[in-house]
Amino acid sequence: MRADARRNLGAVTDAARQVFAEQGVDAPAKVIADRAGVGVGTLYRHFPQRSDLVVAVFRQAVEECADAADELSATHAPDEALALWLQRFTRFVATKRGLAAAMQSGDPAFEGLHPWFIDRLGGALTRLLDAASAAGAIRNDLDAPLLLRAVADLCHGAPTAEQSEHLVAVLVDGLRWRARA
Repeated sequence: MRADARRNLGAVTDAARQVFAEQGVDAPAKVIADRAGVGVGTLYRHFPQRSDLVVAVFRQAVEECADAADELSATHAPDEALALWLQRFTRFVATKRGLAAAMQSGDPAFEGLHPWFIDRLGGALTRLLDAASAAGAIRNDLDAPLLLRAVADLCHGAPTAEQSEHLVAVLVDGLRWRARA
């Protein structure tokens, strides 16, 4: 891929990520292209279907969130790394407006995305949970996929991102309660 094509691809995915967070995954292609500083034709050349763009943005965000687990583990105590990562995951969920409906639309582009998401983020969360549990900082009866679901449910139930973050902080406090029992 030529350097200018790579730049355009990066600009489109970055713009789509911002626009999806603001307006949801059904935002007009023209808005995304304008934000990226490219023509709509360039957007469609890289992403012929809307679902292709949604999947690309989603995969990139999942990878960044999963990679943050190891970065946080290297620089924070195990329970603090867990708390910080869960807050990051909370922000991740908050910026994925309309994604759940898109993933359930029956579009073949979304097949396999949910299991991959659970595997990738569940693996990152399992490492954090194991470290915090081994340190005696959290209770040891937790399951990563269930905790991912609990955080997502808290986020979808809260009217604002700030309230979601507060609820997740309360959840983390609960994980610490009776940690050594």
